[in-house]
Amino acid sequence: MSATILLIGTFDTKAEEFAFVRDLIEANGHDVLMMDIGILGDPPFDPEIGAEEVAKAGGSSLSKLRASADRTESFEVMSNGIQKLTPRLYEEGAFDGVLSLGGGSGTAMATAAMRELPLGVPKVMVSSVASGDVSSYVDISDITFMYSVADISGLNRISRKILNNAAGAVCGMVNQEKVADEDKPLLAASMFGVTTPCVTAVREQLEKAGYEVVVFHATGTGGRTLEAMVREGHISGVVDITTTEWCDEVVGGVLSAGDDRLEAAADMGIPQVVSCGALDMVNFHALDTVPEKFRSRNLHHHTSNVTLMRTNPAECKEIGKRIAEKLNLSSSPTALMLPLRGVSKIDKEGEPFYDLEADQALFESLKKHAGPNVTIKEFDLHINDTDFAAAVAQQVLKYLE
Repeated sequence: MSATILLIGTFDTKAEEFAFVRDLIEANGHDVLMMDIGILGDPPFDPEIGAEEVAKAGGSSLSKLRASADRTESFEVMSNGIQKLTPRLYEEGAFDGVLSLGGGSGTAMATAAMRELPLGVPKVMVSSVASGDVSSYVDISDITFMYSVADISGLNRISRKILNNAAGAVCGMVNQEKVADEDKPLLAASMFGVTTPCVTAVREQLEKAGYEVVVFHATGTGGRTLEAMVREGHISGVVDITTTEWCDEVVGGVLSAGDDRLEAAADMGIPQVVSCGALDMVNFHALDTVPEKFRSRNLHHHTSNVTLMRTNPAECKEIGKRIAEKLNLSSSPTALMLPLRGVSKIDKEGEPFYDLEADQALFESLKKHAGPNVTIKEFDLHINDTDFAAAVAQQVLKYLE
């Protein structure tokens, strides 16, 4: 079946490369929709969506951008333009997948548009920056990056191979038979390695009860993705067992999910069951990256690139307050489940982060600041005890059924 691939790029400076990719896609039996984001000159072919149309959508005109020759302004205008046009075109059914080629600026602009597209839409970015940290380009989307190896500057035996693979990749994605969604309510859960036994047990019990559970790793990006999925309307209920990202937000670690974490369920009016998973730890990278002011704290060498710092009572009080304030925003069923014998695999007697004073400070703060809309349940159990997982699952099912 024929599909349409959207090609986004600076056709004025990379016309040869984009024409090569266009021909490859058409040779695979698909149509091509071309969107020009170059402002330096006119391409040697007529794209369906010209740079003038993109500039207009971005709030300016091509003639103004060319006259000003302001690179920053041009970048902002063209980025805004494709971010508006691309999702609109997709909603209209104009294309089925998107491919782009670029260096630093081209990658930034094209991926900004790709991030506006729904999960599952094929998105391929061939980039000279793909071998480095591309987290800012991908963010919480499902963009596929391909390293260009050589710079995208003309065709040669290297670039032809890479571009051939890129065209094949996006064609393969749109050709792939669509996976049918199961007709089950979808729940979102949060997990860390140190809460895996609890989350796995909860997931298994909820799946036996007829629900589908998607688990997000609480690494900052994972928490933001969970929130985004809730806001997009995919999720029927949230099982937020692992709220550890609040430690990094409050104390200054590297895995914060932002100040709006725990707001989406309230905004969307769906039930949520929340716990204290891994609120005993702040995340840093390798030991030598830990800020000097924290070097004398209780640090745990998790891996060569992960150092954990035990939260202290004062920090736990603030973390508890912040979480409670977020839960207070909800008018839908909300429960806070407190495992009084420890909040992570390494927060129990004999383990490096066992600290009754800190845990008690956390629990008391949560209870003090939580409003009457929050149902609080305390258990003389560790978070990874099977009975605690069973209690969480039962509370979720109570709210949903």
